[in-house]
Amino acid sequence: MDKLIILLMGLLLLNGCTHSVNHQGKTPLVEVDDAFLYKEDVDAALPVGIHGKDSMRFAEEYIRNWVEDVLLYGKAEGNIPDNEKIDRQVEAYRRALIMHTYQEELVRQKLGNEVTEAEIAAYYQSHAGQFQAEQPYIQGLFVKVPLQTRNLNRVRNLYKQNTQDAIDGLEKFSIAHAVSYDYFYDRWRPVSEFVSKLPLEALETDADYLRRNKDVEVRDTAYCYFLHVERFLPKGDPLPLEYAKNEIREMIINLKRVEFINQMKRDLYREASENNDIIYYKPDNE
Repeated sequence: MDKLIILLMGLLLLNGCTHSVNHQGKTPLVEVDDAFLYKEDVDAALPVGIHGKDSMRFAEEYIRNWVEDVLLYGKAEGNIPDNEKIDRQVEAYRRALIMHTYQEELVRQKLGNEVTEAEIAAYYQSHAGQFQAEQPYIQGLFVKVPLQTRNLNRVRNLYKQNTQDAIDGLEKFSIAHAVSYDYFYDRWRPVSEFVSKLPLEALETDADYLRRNKDVEVRDTAYCYFLHVERFLPKGDPLPLEYAKNEIREMIINLKRVEFINQMKRDLYREASENNDIIYYKPDNE
């Protein structure tokens, strides 16, 4: 960083200010067509964590790009025939940016990002067909145990049963022996999640494999894998609510935002009308 400061100060000495300008406490580095680049601007643009030769290289490139941009702008400004059109576009953009910034700040203050679970559930119920599963989902149970584990037959017997006694027994067995135990009867999981968990190519090549095979047992050289499918949701069916929540939340926030802004505009118009702040003129030829 010290070398960078020396470089920047060297540029300052080489360029030297030839006329009196109030730089408001900033340190000028380059002047082109009465425009100044300051050391503080270069410092602020430096990426975090950059040092030594990298920082010097960045500063040199930044300064070079800034000079080229100023020169190109000056050249372009003198060769554009319709500057008034550009001025109108700039003013229109400025107005739009000011209004957008004001609206977003009002939305942040008045609405925030709070969306209740009830709102999400109600929207989901009213628009269920709008959210479709792009892949199959399942509910069930998954167990992974070392191949040499004793009493594997006990796992084979229990993992297929959806009874409290079977689940309790399998949980106790898994605490002592399983590498992985995942009970998800009460929530949906994408089938793609199990592609990396089971050495079973069919999960990648056959979208309906788990619709036809509710109880899966496979093994490799080290482990035995058990997957029971209690419920299967095919691709194209309504997406489970838990996987649509984030999208619904964003949609509700946007709907609230649009309605809030539209209501604000209506209120402003009504108030201006009541105060006679709007004056309509009739063209002379009408």
